[in-house]
Amino acid sequence: MKPLVIAERICLITHVLSMTFGLAGLLLVVPHPEFILSLPSWGQQLFQLSMGTGGVVYIVFGAAAIALHAYRHFGASKLWTFLIPAVGISLGSELLGTSTGFPFGHYGYLSGLGYKIAGLVPFTIPLSWFYMGLATFVLAYSGLISRPLMGGKLAGVLATIGTVGLAAVLLTAWDFVLDPAMSQTSIPFWQFQEVGAFFGMPYRNILGWTGTGAVFMAVGMVFWRSKPIIITQAQLVLPLIVYLVNFAFGAVITLTSLDQRFIIPTVIGLVVGVLPVIVLWVKAPLVSSGPVPSGSLNESTPSLPVTLASK
Repeated sequence: MKPLVIAERICLITHVLSMTFGLAGLLLVVPHPEFILSLPSWGQQLFQLSMGTGGVVYIVFGAAAIALHAYRHFGASKLWTFLIPAVGISLGSELLGTSTGFPFGHYGYLSGLGYKIAGLVPFTIPLSWFYMGLATFVLAYSGLISRPLMGGKLAGVLATIGTVGLAAVLLTAWDFVLDPAMSQTSIPFWQFQEVGAFFGMPYRNILGWTGTGAVFMAVGMVFWRSKPIIITQAQLVLPLIVYLVNFAFGAVITLTSLDQRFIIPTVIGLVVGVLPVIVLWVKAPLVSSGPVPSGSLNESTPSLPVTLASK
């Protein structure tokens, strides 16, 4: 097995396990302080360390897993032309949001997510925008661009706009369970300074998520347009796992820690996020012809020889 494949799988497993341990700590250990007090001093210190760094670990390894996956399957150029705008634009949006309230509403980050850039935004936050953004982007791309290309059909401006829009909506669907879980439970990681009308979240927070995602995805798409590719079902397995695991993480915390009203945003997230990504994966091309020859997506793509998808 190639070293990059091994590294990718280690990062994915670490990502999933760190979230699992985080869930166990938040839902089983924290509500029972007597258990924590019964631990020896080194056990209490270890618990405090895990609670303080768990969020950093799962985000860093999630970003690493997606980055390695994109590098192996889509190449360094496509990785960097998505990663740089995703991190840069999301960080700028978060710095603006925590300073002025635009575009997400007035909020601030607490502790637990690592060093804060400019004292405002944890360095892990733009990494989370990147890895979840790329996961949703390639899923949408496979459905609206790869499938037409595979059939030798036109994949033009509407497909480009549709890919960016759909991916941004899938990303926002994750926030329907993430925001309540991270801001309204007993151990919050950020906090709104205003009570929002949508289950404690301002409506502009939803618009801010969709808008921020759409902007950096649109910038990335400018570069991905020049050399369109066919993304296969096999290549979508890791992005699908990352999306589903991250959605489940937020949903479990939200449904177990908050009241029954929060079933509503969770169901909305399932309908506009989880179900579409599963459908996109099922409908993705099973085989790949490799990179499509250079040219605009507006150009008609000729029939191409088919080879088995990389595993």
